[in-house]
Amino acid sequence: QVQLVESGGGLVQPGGSLRLSCSVSGSIFRVYAWAWYRQAPGKQRELVASITSGTTNYVDSVKGRFTISRDSVKRTVYLQMNSLKPEDTAVYYCNKDPPFNIWGQGTQVTVSS
Repeated sequence: QVQLVESGGGLVQPGGSLRLSCSVSGSIFRVYAWAWYRQAPGKQRELVASITSGTTNYVDSVKGRFTISRDSVKRTVYLQMNSLKPEDTAVYYCNKDPPFNIWGQGTQVTVSS
């Protein structure tokens, strides 16, 4: 069974940066496209960024600020987040795109002064 373990969240001031990591267990990593999702309080979970072996896609609100990458040897997906805004505050999750029915615990990102 796949396990997804997110890390790297925290409290950061507006304009700051964070780098999230997601470790994926098992031998499935190379097969799928992977993505980062987020869920803010009172809102539905949304797809933020996705990556296949050759292409990346981003929701409009993070274009130019976030960068998704993957390391197939380490079976890890990353999300570099720059110029963070208060509206980026959410729990961030990784999963394949489209997602499995199971999710990791997520990592909390709070952008506040």
